[in-house]
Amino acid sequence: ALDRGLAVVRANYERSRSTTPEQVDERMALITGSTDKASFGDCDIVIEAVFEDMDLKKTIFRELDEICKPGAVLASNTSALDINEIASATNRPESVIGMHFFSPANVMKLLEVVRGDASSDTVVATAMAVGKQVKKIAVLVGVCHGFVGNRMLFQRRLEADQLVLEGATPAQVDRVLYDFGFPMGPFAMSDLAGLDIGWKAENSTSDSIRDLMNESGRKGQKNGRGYYTYDPDTRAATPDPEVEQMIEDFATRKGHEQRDVTDQEVLERCLYSMVNEGAKILEEGIAIRGSDVDVVWVNGYGWPVYRGGPMYWADSIGLAEIVERVRHYGKAVGGRQWELSPLLARLADEDGKLHQYSN
Repeated sequence: ALDRGLAVVRANYERSRSTTPEQVDERMALITGSTDKASFGDCDIVIEAVFEDMDLKKTIFRELDEICKPGAVLASNTSALDINEIASATNRPESVIGMHFFSPANVMKLLEVVRGDASSDTVVATAMAVGKQVKKIAVLVGVCHGFVGNRMLFQRRLEADQLVLEGATPAQVDRVLYDFGFPMGPFAMSDLAGLDIGWKAENSTSDSIRDLMNESGRKGQKNGRGYYTYDPDTRAATPDPEVEQMIEDFATRKGHEQRDVTDQEVLERCLYSMVNEGAKILEEGIAIRGSDVDVVWVNGYGWPVYRGGPMYWADSIGLAEIVERVRHYGKAVGGRQWELSPLLARLADEDGKLHQYSN
């Protein structure tokens, strides 16, 4: 596994047009691999990147606490888990911090630096400086499930899944968001990542679209069948009528009435729910300023640069308009995601700006 990992690092360097063969050899010579965790003992900073399993991460951090020297920064690459709980497994919570690199980490620019309740100022400053040193765009955020980026993404996915139960197709949702400026929509993204990531057949209950997709052997691009079918040579995606029928039958069994869903509703429900969540994130102090939320989404999630990020975009639409539609969907759809952010409502009343808001 270690040899395979180092081979991937070398292959990434070799694929880079900006790296000469001599530079590849030079950089690889600076990397030392080990299968002995005691090798971490002299490290100034350790970044854990195991699976998103809290028990596993706490086990790793207990081991790091025993191995690493005093003053070493102990960082987790978790994308959603509680940094405070991870830190509780150590006797030095002040040294623990989140450093959420975005995948693929050798390409994506964003780094969410997640400050725990006990993270020291020195550790925070170090994590931010390391991010800059490795040419990432580091944004300091607080602890909550999903931090800034994924917490907002969860709301978009929640609405996308609900929309297809009400009559939209995966292709329609993806097309609306692609036309808005995203590189791909949520269902195409799921196919790319793999529908079977984190799914286990023995735990499947046929109680979600994801269960049905996996139970029918659809894993996404990796086997050419997901929400779309994929050409084996070109990877070109084609909407799958079988999937659309499967979703419609599932929705009917669950009591969802099918109807025509407009593109405008798709856009509003996917994006206004994100804006509302972003305002809650600001209100809770998870993000320091509105422009930080925009930096996260532009650099980590493919938000179209020319629209300026979700907070800036909401200001350009008009916060009063956003508030009116959030209240509308709160009545029509319901759910926590449509509970209006008091900050959003206040800024709309005061003619304030989300992207200029600062804690």
